[in-house]
Amino acid sequence: MLSLRALDRKLLRDLRGMIGQALAIMFVIIAGVTTYVSMISIYDTLDGTLQRYYREYRFADGFASVRRAPEQVADRLREIPGVAELETRVVAGANLEVAGFGEPVMGLIVSLPEDRQPALNQLFIREGRLVQAGRENEVVVNEPFADAHGIRPGDELQAIISGRRRTLTVVGIALSPGYLMQIQPGTMFPDPQRFGVLWLGRTALAAAWDMEGAFNEVAFTLAPGATIDDVVTHVDLVLGAYGGTGAYGRADHPSHAMITEEFKQLQSMAAFLPVIFLAVAAFLLNIVVTRLISLQREQVAVLKAFGYTNRDVGWHYIKLVLVIATAGAIGGTLLGMWAGRAMGNLYLEFYRFPYLHYTLRPQVVITAVSLTTGAAVIGVLRAVRRAVRLPPAEAMRPAPPPRFRATFVERLGLHRFLDQPTRIILRNLERQPLRSALTVVGIAASCGILIAGLFFSDVIDEIVRVQFGLAQRDDVRVTFIEPTSMSALAELRALPGVQHAEPFRFVPARLRNGHRSYDTGIEGLPEDAYLRQIIDRELQPLAPPQDGIMLAMQLGRILDVGAGDEVVVEIMEGRRRTVSVPVAGMTEQYIGVGAYMEMDALNRLAGEGQAMSGALLLVDERYEDAMNAALRDRPRVASIVSQERAVSSYMDTAAESMLVFTAILSLFAGVIAFGVVYNSMRIALSERDRELASMRVLGFRRGEVAYILLGETGLLVLLAIPVGFLIGAGLAVWSIAAFESEMFSFPVVLARRTFGTAAIVVLVAAAISALLVRRQVHRLDMIAVLKTRE
Repeated sequence: MLSLRALDRKLLRDLRGMIGQALAIMFVIIAGVTTYVSMISIYDTLDGTLQRYYREYRFADGFASVRRAPEQVADRLREIPGVAELETRVVAGANLEVAGFGEPVMGLIVSLPEDRQPALNQLFIREGRLVQAGRENEVVVNEPFADAHGIRPGDELQAIISGRRRTLTVVGIALSPGYLMQIQPGTMFPDPQRFGVLWLGRTALAAAWDMEGAFNEVAFTLAPGATIDDVVTHVDLVLGAYGGTGAYGRADHPSHAMITEEFKQLQSMAAFLPVIFLAVAAFLLNIVVTRLISLQREQVAVLKAFGYTNRDVGWHYIKLVLVIATAGAIGGTLLGMWAGRAMGNLYLEFYRFPYLHYTLRPQVVITAVSLTTGAAVIGVLRAVRRAVRLPPAEAMRPAPPPRFRATFVERLGLHRFLDQPTRIILRNLERQPLRSALTVVGIAASCGILIAGLFFSDVIDEIVRVQFGLAQRDDVRVTFIEPTSMSALAELRALPGVQHAEPFRFVPARLRNGHRSYDTGIEGLPEDAYLRQIIDRELQPLAPPQDGIMLAMQLGRILDVGAGDEVVVEIMEGRRRTVSVPVAGMTEQYIGVGAYMEMDALNRLAGEGQAMSGALLLVDERYEDAMNAALRDRPRVASIVSQERAVSSYMDTAAESMLVFTAILSLFAGVIAFGVVYNSMRIALSERDRELASMRVLGFRRGEVAYILLGETGLLVLLAIPVGFLIGAGLAVWSIAAFESEMFSFPVVLARRTFGTAAIVVLVAAAISALLVRRQVHRLDMIAVLKTRE
């Protein structure tokens, strides 16, 4: 017992002596554990809240849209095997006017049973109440839209529904599981200022939209054991005769799909970051413990001479590592819990859940502590094994000095041009190549991690440049409620401020290749399209194919097809034709999964004449308000999307989460850079304190002695930066592969500013470390050091 207490006292002394190094390593561990705990816990919190919200408010398992179907058809749908519960509703587009907001506002109005909740997709009433029977102008507004415009119960909205203006009175503010991410048709990101979801009584909306005794949308749940694919197939067969546009499951619901993509990115971050931080922490611990044991050779010998076993000595150094790792794991867990709760509040504003119950599973904490301590112990196991195997007699003797030989610089004769301190630096580095290489790798790792974080801002800039600069050059995208005659193009060209207009055709379709299928839409473009460009991997424009279909590369991977193959196209509107179409080529598309054809060819494929789904406009910004006012009063217009607002919406959603990730990664990379550099300098000082003190006695000035120590690490930092550039490029490619999804594809873009910023951060970390170590160099006790035994 006494012997173990003596070792414990030695452990505490060792920790006090290396407090700076231990804290630096702990910070790296804390960074990794914080990332792991916060990301996993917030994922569990969001996913658990989402599933609970879906259950409590009865989010449907499947959905289908139809042009117009009699209510009696719903009975046939309920008889489909696998359908547990089914509810019909009416959905209509509307142009809204909000007091004090002059830009176009599009609305989606969903029918609501009077005086009660719907059976499926129920509302969470945040303020006010549901609509009451007999009050045709009462409406419930989705909370994000209400907050964006400061709308409260009792306020009024002007809505143009089917060409008729109506004054609607807001009686409630609500949330719906089907519109957690309210996305305007024709766009991919939510914009609550310019698009809102409203709920109106079924009787009033059916009368305004000519849907009395009919419906145009259906939601259903699955019976136990049923599969969504089988039910979707039967629903399509029933609704096909009434203009059905294709049933789909919850996984393909726009709101749910976008939330799922966000959750996948959280999972990727939770898997990507902690591994790097824990690997660096294990690397640092290995360096520290290896050199500590090297400095304590005589102490190891004395311990073993007094009867301590190899196991006792080994456990002593393992405990040293475990103290540092466990302290870092505890600190990281506590900080991760705080960060997880803070992130949960941020995500609550973004996803608009009715509530959020923070969840931290015990398994997460156990895994974090186990990974941390395990990585730390594995990192130092080799050094500890070498120490305990050292015979006492050999350990009592100082380590043999390195063999003297002329360095490479000296063999070249270049040493004549260098002063004595510089020659000492070069000799020390060349005679200890392994130690120098490990230090370079550690510093390079921090530089690489920093690049892996910073480069996402370059990726976002490139996506905006390509997607909204090269591929989409329009100012405004106008979409009609249903395909319209080409004569509408002339009307659009006559609007005030319109300088150029191009039509487009959009046809919902299901693409199949064997057992693989994907529901998307085929976009038809004019042969001489200018405002909407199809681009290849080299970002060069491609003409829309007249005798085939062009697929986004992500879609090609999903369907496992390439140029020259054939894909089965099932048109989901009109005559619902099914034809086999050759794949003419592949196109680069960073956002979304698209398919493209020449417009006339697409109309022929759909079995229709010359029709257009909308138009892309180039607009003089001076006349934009007048043009918007003219479009707002046209009943056939379903949506008006501004290019500038689309970019802003992208930056507020996907880009914002990427930039948060970038900030976190950059902060932690700076911590790693400081930890590696500071540890290297402190260890070098502890190893060479007698040598440096001897130089002071021999007449070297303080500045020269500090230059020898700090110059060595400074040279290693300069050597590490280009290596870090290579590591960063590799991590960037790896992270892109981890973050890619069906909806998003990311280019690998590394700008010079990213490399420059990473290098500056590493140099600043090195400078701060040098200032801290320099103070200790100046405090060297020369007399005490020179009294040590050879």
